[in-house]
Amino acid sequence: MATAGVATRLPPITVDRWVNSPPLTPEALRGRVVLVDIWEYTCVNWIRTAPYVRAWHRDYANLGLVVVGAHVPEFAFGRRPENIDRAIEEHRLTHPLAIDNDYRFWRALRNDAWPAKFLFDADGRLVDRWVGEGDYDRVESEIRRLIEVSAPAVALPPVSPEVTAFVTTGQPTYVGITPETYLGGGRAVPGTYSYTGDWQVAGEYVELTGGTVELTLPFDAGEVNLVVDPGPNGRAEVSVLLDGNPVDGERGADVGPDGTARIDRAAMFRLVAGAARGGRLLTLVTDQPGLRAYVFTFGP
Repeated sequence: MATAGVATRLPPITVDRWVNSPPLTPEALRGRVVLVDIWEYTCVNWIRTAPYVRAWHRDYANLGLVVVGAHVPEFAFGRRPENIDRAIEEHRLTHPLAIDNDYRFWRALRNDAWPAKFLFDADGRLVDRWVGEGDYDRVESEIRRLIEVSAPAVALPPVSPEVTAFVTTGQPTYVGITPETYLGGGRAVPGTYSYTGDWQVAGEYVELTGGTVELTLPFDAGEVNLVVDPGPNGRAEVSVLLDGNPVDGERGADVGPDGTARIDRAAMFRLVAGAARGGRLLTLVTDQPGLRAYVFTFGP
């Protein structure tokens, strides 16, 4: 929960385009509880929250809640309509989506993080804000309370199964896990990764310029993901090695049984999952000119 310094009322939703809805305004939303979900389709933290956002839209849209998902790009490729629209389909998002390529709505909210959730009451006043993962039970509790305030006669359904399961299992701990590791010159921390071969370092990414190359990352985590763009050919194959051997039982969902990740779009790819914690070494090998690697993210 964090509300200091952010917008105290729902501001105009001035964006590039809308998906799943005609344009919405604070005036048109008056009388409805509004949950604004700030998302970015390659952000692993948002990806983990998406099932809860879908559940709230599913369970409460007919009872007075409007979920507005504001997509704000972190990287230049995140402005391309084809990339956003594919992510919308893959994540099965059916609630109103405001595509905020120029950060106008982001700035009006005075937001500073992905993902973030802003909850406004039926009069457009900010009730609470949550940043990052977790607190799903608190978010849903507030949604239910505000719906009851605005429509006292409404019959609420049981708490969503997704949130019920979260309460049972709890939020996993991220203590000791390697922090997200940016590769481009604008945000990279020296010494967090290394590479061999011909790479060009740009502000957002490192780009393969030719030959067969390696990208090496020491880490301590159970899960490793990479935001990557295959480049102009639209496809790239990346061999994934863990501690010097082709990844096998600890491979992520986007790595085949042969230890190869087949990159077919600019997105986040799951490379390692269920790995034993400790000092591990991830090595990526590829020869696709134009491939761009942006950031590694991690999980328990």
